[in-house]
Amino acid sequence: MGRWPAGAQERLQEAAIELFTERGYERTRVAEIATRAGLTERTFYNHFADKREVLFPGQDRFIADIREAVVAAPAEQAPLDAILAAFTAGSDWFDQRREAAQRRRRILDAHGDLRERERAKTAALGEGIADALRTRGVCDPAATLTAAVAVAAHQLAAARWSADSRHGALKDHLRDSFEELHRTARTW
Repeated sequence: MGRWPAGAQERLQEAAIELFTERGYERTRVAEIATRAGLTERTFYNHFADKREVLFPGQDRFIADIREAVVAAPAEQAPLDAILAAFTAGSDWFDQRREAAQRRRRILDAHGDLRERERAKTAALGEGIADALRTRGVCDPAATLTAAVAVAAHQLAAARWSADSRHGALKDHLRDSFEELHRTARTW
């Protein structure tokens, strides 16, 4: 048996998104999230440091996975191609959670402090990718610049994916954004 109830993190996140949508982020308490999820407040704090973090579950693991995938990419693979492959590798997981991602996006967009937290997480993603590129032998400033534009392409793809009324796959939006990046870079 696991240390915490199975699926607790996902249940807490879903309960939080429901409550934030119904009552508003500011008016929702951690105890209410735990109760809605059928868990204890202590269990909430076993998974998340605070109420904001429930909207960023697994972000540290995501960054580590992307970093590891970029480092492990074939040496002959171009840096942007290695990053794209890393992003697309787990994109099906997001496709299965599109509605929750859209609700989460609306909550983040409505609160400046949450957007600030998201910017910090995005910066950490860029730093992780830049570190992976340096490990692959890409020197600075190229590693930092490549990571920054890759993260921007990822953000654009995620925004397009979330707004896509035809429910296109995230990997397709990622490929489109990276192709646009490649085309633009060739015109400079």
